[in-house]
Amino acid sequence: MAELQSNQPQSNMGYKQELKRSLTFWDLLIYGLVFMVPIAPFGIYGAVAQGSNGMVALAYLIGMVGMIFTALSYARMSEAFPIAGSVYAYAQRGINDSVGFIAGWLILLDYIFVPALLYLVSAAALHDIVPSIPLLVWLVIFIAINTVVNVLGIEFTAKANKIIVVAELIVLVIFVAVGIFAITKGVNGAEFTWKPLYDADHFSMGTVMGAVSIAVLSFLGFDAISTLAEESKGGSKAIGKAIIFSLLVVGVLFIIQTWVAALIWPDYTSFENADVAFYQIAEIAGGPWLKWTTIIATAVAWGIADALVAQAAISRILYSMARDRKLPKVLSKVHPKFKTPYVSTLLVAVVSLLVTAFFASQIGALASVVNFGALSAFLFLHASVVIYFIKKQKSKQYFKHLVLPLIGFIIIGYVWFSLDPLSKQLGFIWLGIGIVYLILLKVFKKDTSLDLE
Repeated sequence: MAELQSNQPQSNMGYKQELKRSLTFWDLLIYGLVFMVPIAPFGIYGAVAQGSNGMVALAYLIGMVGMIFTALSYARMSEAFPIAGSVYAYAQRGINDSVGFIAGWLILLDYIFVPALLYLVSAAALHDIVPSIPLLVWLVIFIAINTVVNVLGIEFTAKANKIIVVAELIVLVIFVAVGIFAITKGVNGAEFTWKPLYDADHFSMGTVMGAVSIAVLSFLGFDAISTLAEESKGGSKAIGKAIIFSLLVVGVLFIIQTWVAALIWPDYTSFENADVAFYQIAEIAGGPWLKWTTIIATAVAWGIADALVAQAAISRILYSMARDRKLPKVLSKVHPKFKTPYVSTLLVAVVSLLVTAFFASQIGALASVVNFGALSAFLFLHASVVIYFIKKQKSKQYFKHLVLPLIGFIIIGYVWFSLDPLSKQLGFIWLGIGIVYLILLKVFKKDTSLDLE
């Protein structure tokens, strides 16, 4: 295949259009918002607050800045290669076929375990509210709903997304409004201060970056917009634009809600249970009704909305890798009526059920694995931008194609090094399995490499 040029049509990349192009820029933007979950900090607030010595807003600000550079790299590569596959496709064509596989393998670690993590957190929350219903029942309900919606088509998913994201934003507005009112009344000793953003007495870059490595979990998902490149009707630039805008919007929302929460409960060392700290803060601000509203909103947002788009994203990556013969061909099958990769979607449902059963009491370990996969794949993404544009395309736009991705690489690398040892241990085991699998592909299926040069 000849050297690929920016904005080259998908048909010229060796693929035929199989997925239905129906998504507008606004559909893509909402998809990103739903995946990141505007109220994501509700579920992990306590851990981030304690990890950052109370500077929870700063942790989210740094996380947003780091992700912006990554979003810019996604924008560059999605314009150059407007196809499904995300980091897998970008590294494959930006660097080479083998590196592309490794990048795809790493992002699989993120995407394929994310739905399971979301289902598990949501099911556990609802099980606490209605203990008479077994955890497994909630898991099956969540998985069944999302699988059916995703098989029915991306348009149906997009419509469901719009309803859910509006509901999330309403809950968020209610919490912020009630929280600000509580602050003005001095509830629980609350008063306005800059400490959630910067506290000179407790600041430590190492400590804050450790908290950022937790907070970054809330941002994971903006990149999933790139997996819908073959279903967007707004052109290749719509993908990059939606990625950046969704990240900025949700980043601002994260900072606002965590700042308000930190002011209502300033002593981050006194949480009775860090896992439910946000709900305790909501109860202080508005009473039991606000506590239960935020709990239910979190369960629905994570278990239905977020898991819905997560399942859609991973099914597209499996579809893309199977289409290139890097995974079993059956995973590239497209439903004749709904034009969705239904076999991949069903596989994700089965894997999610198995993973949730295995990690039922190890949510922290599962979250660590997800972060390792995402951050490692982001490093490959930034390298792809530099190698493809500067080395292969001989670009002279050094700020755009060298400086910005290099800054992104350094920031993500710093956060990666701040990950806990368990995540690295499990992550390298997964990486090792991928390398062995790649070697077997090379040995027994020598025709699997695409001619990308």
